[in-house]
Amino acid sequence: MSVLVWGVPTESPVELLLGALSRHGADPVVLHPRRFLEQHVDVGLAGGELRGSIRVGDRTTDVGDIGGVYVRPIEPELVPELRGVAADDPAMLRARAGFDALMAFTEAAPDALGCRVASRLSAMASNMSKPYQAQLVQRGGFDTPETVVTDDPDEARAFVDAHHGAIYKSVSGVRSIVSVVDLDRDAERLGLIRWCPVQFQEIVRGRDVRVHVVGDEVYAAIVDSSATDYRYARAQVGEDATLAPYTLPDDVAERCVRLARDLDLPFAGVDLLLADDGRVVCFEVNPSPGYPWYETAAGLPISDALARWLLRAA
Repeated sequence: MSVLVWGVPTESPVELLLGALSRHGADPVVLHPRRFLEQHVDVGLAGGELRGSIRVGDRTTDVGDIGGVYVRPIEPELVPELRGVAADDPAMLRARAGFDALMAFTEAAPDALGCRVASRLSAMASNMSKPYQAQLVQRGGFDTPETVVTDDPDEARAFVDAHHGAIYKSVSGVRSIVSVVDLDRDAERLGLIRWCPVQFQEIVRGRDVRVHVVGDEVYAAIVDSSATDYRYARAQVGEDATLAPYTLPDDVAERCVRLARDLDLPFAGVDLLLADDGRVVCFEVNPSPGYPWYETAAGLPISDALARWLLRAA
């Protein structure tokens, strides 16, 4: 069985996975979003069966021979070679057709072929609305921070006052820097939320833990930092966060696996906080986690686990 890797080979999550697959003796099929002219995807349903092939250069692979797929693509409109190209340009049309065919294949392959996909784009969509995903997280047995999403400055001020402080961050899946609201400093800027709703959350004190779920396995790293957003600790507090491997309590690990499964995300990054008040708070579930920092800084074998899962290896 073959493994299909759909992403830019030099991007660190893809690069680490390719290295792990190589160590396991695999020769994956790599679909590079920037090399769309060298690729052809021909898939379809015939007689209720998913059939077709994927060609990359001189290599053609029958879709029935694909046992695992790692999905980390780039939309054609964001590919450097196609930036600013008209929608009806032949190159754009070809790239878009390939992208759509691959998306259709990865959506259908788990059910039609028993193929392992990490992860379907439709499943990743839960992260595009943080408030929506938070409801799913609560159903999974985790606490979430008290939250308000508003375009009313007065409501935002009342929320901050009621919780004796708050942070703000993106409502969508677009990355933002989590920052503390300062009602004096931010008084003028707060009026701008009338043009775009903003998410405000209570400040929860405790230790951050990033959990990577790979199938039924978990790999957790605990964070040491005083920054509001430890990813940007150097900018916020003058020194980088440090990471260390962490053993989750069994019940928390099981909840992480169950939550990822319920979200149809066999590979996921679960952002937890072990609150000082005893709660286990979940901020979000990243559907395509950028795991290299956690792997290298905390010594977690995440890429190896992902390679084994895609290869169905023990």
